[in-house]
Amino acid sequence: MSLRAETPAPPSARVHRFGRAERWVHRTTAVLMGVCVATAACLYIPQLAVLVGRRELVVRIHECVGLALPAPVLIGLASRAFRADLGFLNRFGPHDRLWLRAALRRDRRPEARPAAKFNAGQKIYAAWIAGATLVMLGTGLMMWFTHLTPLMWRTGATFVHDWLALTIGVVLAGHIGMALADPEARRGLRTGSVSREWAEREHPLWRP
Repeated sequence: MSLRAETPAPPSARVHRFGRAERWVHRTTAVLMGVCVATAACLYIPQLAVLVGRRELVVRIHECVGLALPAPVLIGLASRAFRADLGFLNRFGPHDRLWLRAALRRDRRPEARPAAKFNAGQKIYAAWIAGATLVMLGTGLMMWFTHLTPLMWRTGATFVHDWLALTIGVVLAGHIGMALADPEARRGLRTGSVSREWAEREHPLWRP
């Protein structure tokens, strides 16, 4: 009886999810946000402040990177694909309400969480982090240019800036944790394509 080598199964079909512009914006924003969080931690956690030292340099890096944070998104607007994705992120439909209700009930069945290219959780996160970034930029400018606003405004800006920074850190930790739990989603942001099975399961309303 002759033994024949088994024919390897064909690789699963992959579908295009993100172009070069979307991936560049995400990576660059992630790097800038990471530097902002890291420098903020060095400024506010005494143990890190002592370990790193050179507080004035850390402050300058934090300020410059914070000012640059909106730049990737603004540059990305030159891409039609990126603008289209922003449109998807800003559009909520009836299926998004179903997704949110299932998430609140902790119902993880794919059929209970209908989603198009982006699910409701991703849309809410994108809107929240965009708004938080603008608030951080505004309050940061008030703290940096002290001669532009009265003391009471600067005191309020410092309070908002510090507590919102803490909130951003917590939300980012959750975002990273969810990304680590979904390797195919990470692969889509890294390579631009995802498996068709994943797309049909996680984003059944998406028509790539």
